Amino acid sequence: MGRNTRKRRSPLAVRAIAASAALAVAGGGLVWANFYASAGESSDQNNIKAAGAQVATIDCPDVGQQLTDVPDGARAGVDKELAKLDQQVTEAYKRLADTRQAQAGDAGYVDNAILGPLKSKRTATIDRIGINIKRAGGKAPQGAEELAQCEGVQAEQADTAAGEGQNQDGQNQDGQNQDGQDQNQDGQDQGGQDGGQDQGGQDQGNGGQAGNGPVAADFQDITQVQPNGGPQGVGGNGLAANGDGGSTGTFTTNCGTNENENRNSDNVIVAPGVSNGAQHQHDYVGNQDNDAFASDEQLAAADTTCQNQGDKSSYFWPVLRVQDGQDDVDANAPGGGQDGNVGTILQPAEAELKFVGNKTSDVVAMPSALRIITGDAKAFVNGLANANTNWSCTGFEDRQLTDKYPICPEGSSVVRTSNFQSCWDGQNIDSANHRTHVDFVEQDGSCSNGFQAIPQLQVRLVYDVDAPQIQNGQVQNAFAVDSFPDQLHKAITDHNDFINFFDENTMNQVVDCINSGQDCQ
Repeated sequence: MGRNTRKRRSPLAVRAIAASAALAVAGGGLVWANFYASAGESSDQNNIKAAGAQVATIDCPDVGQQLTDVPDGARAGVDKELAKLDQQVTEAYKRLADTRQAQAGDAGYVDNAILGPLKSKRTATIDRIGINIKRAGGKAPQGAEELAQCEGVQAEQADTAAGEGQNQDGQNQDGQNQDGQDQNQDGQDQGGQDGGQDQGGQDQGNGGQAGNGPVAADFQDITQVQPNGGPQGVGGNGLAANGDGGSTGTFTTNCGTNENENRNSDNVIVAPGVSNGAQHQHDYVGNQDNDAFASDEQLAAADTTCQNQGDKSSYFWPVLRVQDGQDDVDANAPGGGQDGNVGTILQPAEAELKFVGNKTSDVVAMPSALRIITGDAKAFVNGLANANTNWSCTGFEDRQLTDKYPICPEGSSVVRTSNFQSCWDGQNIDSANHRTHVDFVEQDGSCSNGFQAIPQLQVRLVYDVDAPQIQNGQVQNAFAVDSFPDQLHKAITDHNDFINFFDENTMNQVVDCINSGQDCQ
């Protein structure tokens, strides 16, 4: 089956690159460039440069994003091996967090005791991925040795980049992974560690109730952010639908706020057949049979929480927790406390699911079982290419943050907005890397390279949560999205998932409403 292998940056990445050019004038670009130079140095150079400096987390190449042409017959085996790569990184991160004393006495400890063994395991797993692909008639990934090599992200690297971006121009897009990385270690020797201790955390250097974030620098007072145009990644009619020939209608589906607490730490899109494939909890609304082992047939026949029973689609996102020192039901479970996700899970006060049109054309029906992921759960180390995050507060939604969580004033609630890709290749319901079968629109709102415009899903989640308190570089009552342990609960790692199971008649109603300019439910 043919695959589209174009690599296009997300709207967030495009904005970040533009912002970096502006920062270069003021010297900020040098900070960013130096960060990448440092991150790309050899392990020996890093040890010499930062002997005694604490390695905050582990940065490994995302092998899955490199696999754009995997034969269908190899998909199941490859997905399971990719999940093993994730688990290997998690295990290495936990060793990193548990051996701080040994690291302090030996500058080579991380390389020799953690990164070296991790590379060996990753090499074997990547080799098995290649074997799976070749057996199915495909071509094994190139550069296996480079893909297997991981690096330590050190505190001093992150501290160097601290403060660039969001505090200067009202947004953080000038390097979300770099600015984000200054957040995990901001004040590691000054208060980042202690911030976690006050909430029952361990002294592991990355803050947070479980010792892996967030820290004070992960938060930004929304009232200090300049208006910047509202949620990004829109592309369809959402905020400005005024092009000739555009489709200006909307279709809103009401599927509740997960009142029945349907959650698990699987991901049937990325890791089908793998329990705890996400290593963080997801909220599910809509389809009620969504776990790693659900087939398309089971999903199509499942119950739904949507008021319109013609919508059995699955909508899911990482849960938001407040790190209040309390344990939730998953405190000792995979995806919860075992993977560094702790605190009280928050149910959204509102969950708005809306489909909108395209600025330049009509939309076509989504195929059944179409899968779309927006954002990147590993954006903290992967960088900007697939990041697509929007954080704000009610009453301030013309001001959006991307790599920081908002501190909202009294009476205002936290808002997460996800605007999905709205161009489809016309053939595939998924792709090997779960990205290349869909795309964002071009700058003028059109779809490129023969892709077709489909209804764009916009998800807006509202949470009533007390603002974190920050004093002397320490944060109390922090909130954060669940994440892979090594991603340190960074705001930039927020993401959202969708699997289309509208029945044919209801999907046709969605398309007709949008193309005729109506607002329907």
